[in-house]
Amino acid sequence: MKITQIRNATITVEYNNVKFLIDPWLMPKDYMEGFEVAINSNIRQPRVELPFEIKDIVNIDAVIVTHIHPDHWDEFAKNAIDKNKKIFTQNEFDRDYLKKEGFLDVDIINEKGTDYKNISLYKINCEHGKRELVKPLCNIAGIEYDAMGVIFKSDSEKTLYILGDTIWCDEVNSAIDKFNPEIAVINGCEATLLNGARLIMGIEDTKKVLDKKQIEKVIISHMDTVSHLKLTRKDYEKFKKENNIEKMLIPLDGETIKIDNI
Repeated sequence: MKITQIRNATITVEYNNVKFLIDPWLMPKDYMEGFEVAINSNIRQPRVELPFEIKDIVNIDAVIVTHIHPDHWDEFAKNAIDKNKKIFTQNEFDRDYLKKEGFLDVDIINEKGTDYKNISLYKINCEHGKRELVKPLCNIAGIEYDAMGVIFKSDSEKTLYILGDTIWCDEVNSAIDKFNPEIAVINGCEATLLNGARLIMGIEDTKKVLDKKQIEKVIISHMDTVSHLKLTRKDYEKFKKENNIEKMLIPLDGETIKIDNI
């Protein structure tokens, strides 16, 4: 298994000889404004450039879009990805959205498992921030609240859990106990709304993932890019050093982490 941190939640996962692109946010640095309903709305985003050429990023077998938010899918992804590529998404709304954008092979990942090239993919429900605090603001902004995580399983690779845009919640805890993933990827900058609601994990959430004994490696993604972040890689590095946490990895943009097979 190889996991390459590209930028924000955009990563590639090479799993069982299949290369997936997750949540392609491919616009140039400073292309869009910060979110009005979130902190630091005066800061433009993405805060950094891509580490690779777009043509190289989209040289993949399949795409997984965990949800259609503007920092996980954009017009640059739409224009760069081959319309015949396999795309997986969370629900009918997102599937239909991508089909309207011209993509021809879009499927929904099933909670009971979806098979693709000898890999089993499982949709994991999550909480993209406390529903009662975040969903009304999503409605105002005209975007969907729901997001998903994804479990990857195969006979030759360790089980991988891409948690997606979520805080620690019962769904995440149950997924870890059910699937026993050895590898977890967290979206961890504690992106925060003006009402104080956390949209994704911070350090306290991360501790709960780290405490799960079956997880051998926790990879911190979604860092140093969105305008509404509260934590940076430096904050995680400090936390890691102060607590001597060997199993937490904090890749830089462009860095690849290799995981041995079973």
